[in-house]
Amino acid sequence: MTEFRFCKPSQMSRADFVSYFADVYEHSPWVAETVFDQGLTYADDAIVNLHLRMTTTLLKADKTKQLALINAHPDLAGRAAINGELTAASTAEQAGAGIDQCSAAEFDKFTTYNDSYKSRFNFPFIMAVKGANRYQILESFEKRLGNDSETEFATAIQEINKIALFRLRDM
Repeated sequence: MTEFRFCKPSQMSRADFVSYFADVYEHSPWVAETVFDQGLTYADDAIVNLHLRMTTTLLKADKTKQLALINAHPDLAGRAAINGELTAASTAEQAGAGIDQCSAAEFDKFTTYNDSYKSRFNFPFIMAVKGANRYQILESFEKRLGNDSETEFATAIQEINKIALFRLRDM
């Protein structure tokens, strides 16, 4: 199993662990805090194991906490991106998908889809964009706008866990 390149989670203090892993889940350090407080072992030095623990923590959280985490995510190609207000990880992820290269018409389309999605579901559209391009993201918006709220909530949680795995692999 692949271990982290720059740290050994099992040997970190709580403060160091939480600081290092706080934004694996966007602006939600409670995931890292909960995992640490449950106890770490050498098995958690493997990325896949720590990800499983974090995923389980999110899945066991109540809907209010889950919704808060979903709402902590920025819109794709939204105002925060345009204004340079994203976390470093979100900036890199969106740039990697070419969102920073959108034409004015594409930005307008993203804005329309973001607004429609939030109006329909009351939370932002979440997609793990690593490996995708802006055209695939827009296509996903179109498909997912037809889903029901329960499906989209579950999809948002799944996508957030994918994002977390990508972030852990980059550490």
